[in-house]
Amino acid sequence: MSTVTAVVKPARSDGEPAEQADWNPLTRIAFRFCFLYFGLFCLAYPQPVNILLGWALNWLGPHATDWQQYALEPVLHWVGQVIFGADARLHGSESGDQLLSWLLLFCLLMIAGAGTLIWTALSRRREHRRLAGWFFLFIRLCVAGQMFYYGFAKLIPAQMPMPGLATLLEPYGDLTPMSVLWNQVGGSPAYEILLGAAEVTGGVLLFIPRTALAGAMLSMIAMAQVFVLDMNFDVPVKILSGHLMLMGVLLMAPEARRLADFLVLNRITGPSTRPYPFRTKRSRWVAGGVQVLLALWVGTALVHMSVTIWQQEGPDRPKPPLYGIWTVQEFIRDGQAVPPLLTDESRWQRVVFDTPGVMEFQRMDGAFAPLRVRVDSSAHRLDLGQATGPGPFRSTPARLPDIQGSLAFDQSGDRLRLDGELDGHRVAIICTRFDPNTLPQRSHPFSWVMEHANF
Repeated sequence: MSTVTAVVKPARSDGEPAEQADWNPLTRIAFRFCFLYFGLFCLAYPQPVNILLGWALNWLGPHATDWQQYALEPVLHWVGQVIFGADARLHGSESGDQLLSWLLLFCLLMIAGAGTLIWTALSRRREHRRLAGWFFLFIRLCVAGQMFYYGFAKLIPAQMPMPGLATLLEPYGDLTPMSVLWNQVGGSPAYEILLGAAEVTGGVLLFIPRTALAGAMLSMIAMAQVFVLDMNFDVPVKILSGHLMLMGVLLMAPEARRLADFLVLNRITGPSTRPYPFRTKRSRWVAGGVQVLLALWVGTALVHMSVTIWQQEGPDRPKPPLYGIWTVQEFIRDGQAVPPLLTDESRWQRVVFDTPGVMEFQRMDGAFAPLRVRVDSSAHRLDLGQATGPGPFRSTPARLPDIQGSLAFDQSGDRLRLDGELDGHRVAIICTRFDPNTLPQRSHPFSWVMEHANF
């Protein structure tokens, strides 16, 4: 009987395995395409590289994280007109899935495809292990920065705040899918914090070279969940979340065989063959230390940003004068009481003061409309004007009210009286305070024992 003896060669002193399998042609082509496409994506798409600037973002102006889209707008506009016949223009930075963003992906795909063909023709059999090491390091840091960016915004629950007062009263069917998601997560701060903890943990593991593989796995799973939510609730961050998920898979690719051996085939795994640009033990320690310092630089800046937003928009934020929900008991116009008819669009049902500078009133049909308001507490006067929008995390009304007016207010405990001129009419509006804590969203307690489901 013959005996086959397996000889495992020791790793070299620089930490690399003694022997590495040659790249097959498909691997070489795939690397070249991924290098061009994902490398250019991180450089051209807002945030992936810019977030790594950390505290420097505070010194670089309001467009420090999205300057690329402003710089590339003329080129992408030309591409849209010439190739697709589309008039693509930049509409602020609230949405990451604008037509310009999709045109950017088209351009990146064309550049990466053509570049891969040329690169392969000029360097058909050559491997690029050192270049691959730098590339994977770059992608890993970009993904880690994004995990910090989204993670700390949830760990300090500022990304999705608690539902506003008007949202608690708004019919569910009037909310957009994104508003439903935002308010659902914001209504459970503990759940939001756990989501953020998972993302931050993924970022921490990615910043540390030794734990990079675990970080890639956790980040890929976390971003897969985000991508599914973005797709199902129509959140305009599908491009970024989808690419972060793919980049998590990309970071795991060099370890695919070892992962299959360990997780699926129940085999002993060999040493890692993942490319890494630093060869000596000293350079690895120095590079690892620099990456940890970068994590601290980026993390502390994002913590500060999230805490600031939390202080401005969290439950302990400064409240505007007359804060609360006020139910209209009497609405008098030009000396005549206006009955509460559902068909009367001019009569108010409720008045809500929640966000500084904004007053929302609820029409008799249940729809909300915002007004710009300036509150003079010393003179007890409200100056009203047309608002520019409904505020964050709210559905946009079919039409914004064009109402002008000035009202004197007199508040006595839970009673509020508004007197003055509204759209050329003398009005008197008498309101009583409504306690939002009586609504099921706020009053339903947590229960271990439940005899019946509370749908």
